[in-house]
Amino acid sequence: MSRSTTGGDAAGAFDDEAVLLVGHGSRREKSNEQVRELAVALEDRLGVPVDAGFLELAEPAIPDAIAGLAGAVSEVTVVPLSLFAASHVKNDVPLAVQQARSAHDGLTVNNGAHLGIHPAIVDLLDDRATAVEAELGVDRTEDDVVAVVCARGSSDPDANGDVHKLARLLDEGRAFDRVEASFIGVTEPLLEESLHGVAKRRPDAVVVLPYMLGDGVLTQRIRDRTDEFDDEYPYVDAAAGDPLGTDSRLLDVLGDRWQEARTGSVEMSCDTCKYKVELDGYEEDVGGARAMLRALTHQETHADREDVDDDPHVHDAPEKHVAVCTNQTCAEDGAPAVLERLRQAVRDSEECDARVTRSSCLGRCGEGPMVAVYPDGVWYGDADEGDADRIVSSHLDRDRIVSDLVDQTL
Repeated sequence: MSRSTTGGDAAGAFDDEAVLLVGHGSRREKSNEQVRELAVALEDRLGVPVDAGFLELAEPAIPDAIAGLAGAVSEVTVVPLSLFAASHVKNDVPLAVQQARSAHDGLTVNNGAHLGIHPAIVDLLDDRATAVEAELGVDRTEDDVVAVVCARGSSDPDANGDVHKLARLLDEGRAFDRVEASFIGVTEPLLEESLHGVAKRRPDAVVVLPYMLGDGVLTQRIRDRTDEFDDEYPYVDAAAGDPLGTDSRLLDVLGDRWQEARTGSVEMSCDTCKYKVELDGYEEDVGGARAMLRALTHQETHADREDVDDDPHVHDAPEKHVAVCTNQTCAEDGAPAVLERLRQAVRDSEECDARVTRSSCLGRCGEGPMVAVYPDGVWYGDADEGDADRIVSSHLDRDRIVSDLVDQTL
């Protein structure tokens, strides 16, 4: 990775290039917050602006996030924060990217690859296993320790096959008695089946590794199944580890995916893609038209509704949209710090419902960082980090305009 490690041309890249990190989206705000945390850390790593967007259940959606970046930069690289290449990576993200290319003339939108199989992730799983071994008081070099990598499970053979490959790579040269691949749903072998099969080998310990990004419902289900197994087989010690979370090694992978996308060297697993070739049991999925139909249907399912209670799997747009100018002049005056402070304050607030994005030049150069709040049409000028807290606590939380900061109203 050139730019992701050197940072030598960070200033130039900041002016003209940005990254959109796309998470799945969750009803649990903690999971969405992990995506945003990774976006902030990735921005520090790469030296270019990084925003977070979501496929569903959280804001902003991919089109809105790209629109927020389009006015400030000429190139956006979309990097899916997805573990494997299933339907979201193969259908939904590419559709959103293509629509963005049509909607924003002159904007280059690169489509990056998923996290996939990467040495940094294998090392991260190894460390997660070591932590569980310490908890159980075992040492795989002296005791028989079996590791079970448990993923979500998918209807896509590519994704499921990669779980088995990941388990095999973790097994190589790491002194485990063996490493099994399992799933918490959708496909087999299910975690319960794998654990009961492992018990027949009578190992000293079983380490279950949730192959999840966030600490959500499925991760807790993995812990519950592991605890049940531990109670049922008293002669085997078993415990589940932590998910990948926001470990800094994920930044290594994301940096590689960013660099691949912007240099046109993305590789997808097309040789075994169920939308490209006819695989036994998946014959009806073959064809780009079917993939496109599935993506369009999914996109419509998650469109905004007037009443989110009509369908718990959709979401409304935020009440307010806050745009921060990140053009060169405002950037030099501290706009990036104001932007991040606004985002943090909004996340910390229990009152406001707002989305904060970058904007292109607002035509008030030399008057300090500009912050525009819509639909109110209020522009604040010469804002600093402390002013960001005031804008959130007064204007966004309580609809009270911060009069001494107002530059103009529309």
